[in-house]
Amino acid sequence: MPRPRVRVGRVYDARTAEDGTRVLVDRLWPRGLTKNRADLDEWCKQIAPSAALRRWYGHDPTRFAEFGRRYRSELADPERAAALQHLRELAQQRPMALLTATREVESSEAAVLVDLLVAGSTTD
Repeated sequence: MPRPRVRVGRVYDARTAEDGTRVLVDRLWPRGLTKNRADLDEWCKQIAPSAALRRWYGHDPTRFAEFGRRYRSELADPERAAALQHLRELAQQRPMALLTATREVESSEAAVLVDLLVAGSTTD
């Protein structure tokens, strides 16, 4: 089975030819962005990290590794696990862009999800 083509991006950026299916993975709707301008195919807010984990992390780059570990643990929750499986199925069909409002996309939940989807690793 071919490796899924999944990338990370900012929801504020315009659609590109490489995007494929555009999925917002943040729990909260991005400030100042209309649904039309977002040009999303899906909003998968149920996969977002818990509010407590987001507050603890605070996008502090020194905490990213631990954030990734804790977030993977949260993905074992049945609702999040079902959402992750849904993203896996979408990624097998066509390229996908996982979008977030954060400026540092490489240290976001979207980056953790891309790693899980592309590497085929599990949440364990």
